[in-house]
Amino acid sequence: MTSPSTNTSTAVRITGFILEDQTELTLDDLCRACAAESAHITELIEEGVLAPEGAGPQEWRFTGVHVHRAVTAVRLQRDLGVNPAGAALALQLMDELATLRAQLHHLTID
Repeated sequence: MTSPSTNTSTAVRITGFILEDQTELTLDDLCRACAAESAHITELIEEGVLAPEGAGPQEWRFTGVHVHRAVTAVRLQRDLGVNPAGAALALQLMDELATLRAQLHHLTID
């Protein structure tokens, strides 16, 4: 005789938000999203990792793309000990790799 099966699965609810190119975040917003200090974000801007709109820190506005780049740079620095210039170079190489992969994909489907 078999015992009735019990359903022990539980529903998992994932919450989050989508940041688009049109989203405008302040420096404080970006710092919270990246768990980084404003001085750290300023270093990334000086290295060319981020290029916000606006004349200065109080006017800077960031998009979802900036958040992604900043999170990646912060993780490279924290996890691998890369300096800001190294993070900028790594991000540039990752961008070039993504472009080359897209070109290759385009060529292989034609």
